[in-house]
Amino acid sequence: MSVDRDQMLRAAAALLARNPGATMDEVARAVGVGRATLHRHFAGRDALVRALEEQGIAEFGAAMDAARLDEGSSEEALRRLVAALEPGAQLYGFLVNEAQLFQEDVNEGWDRLDARIAAFFRRGQERGEFRIDLPAAWLTEALYGLLGAAVFAVQQGRVAANDFTYLMAELMLGGARRSVTR
Repeated sequence: MSVDRDQMLRAAAALLARNPGATMDEVARAVGVGRATLHRHFAGRDALVRALEEQGIAEFGAAMDAARLDEGSSEEALRRLVAALEPGAQLYGFLVNEAQLFQEDVNEGWDRLDARIAAFFRRGQERGEFRIDLPAAWLTEALYGLLGAAVFAVQQGRVAANDFTYLMAELMLGGARRSVTR
């Protein structure tokens, strides 16, 4: 059976999202290739994680583009973003957790994504749609943390996969939305 690099990365991401400590032997079995074949594509775990990170950055950026964050209300844009992130949620969930292990290794790609998300939250704050008492950087981190938690909850069967977008958007908006007091 011939497995292309994209298929390998997707299978590896699915396994690593469930079991971040999986060995390269376990990854090879999940991908459906021998360890030698996996090693030809990825010299080791670090190379595999870097490849997953590159794919994650590209897909996350594409999801942000598809969500059209500058169009409509901030609430509508956040709902579109969460929906656009859902197909790659396992990969992003793994990478969010993996990034905590490599905090000293800052990645320019993630920095660009962070800046775009934070700018989105700042715009929502400036429009009066998001709370101004919470820094945009914190709202960005909360989005990432919620993404990782939602992936884990779905994997554990604690929530239905079909509810992913609704649950994420509602909890994020419930905490971020600025309420009008009378």
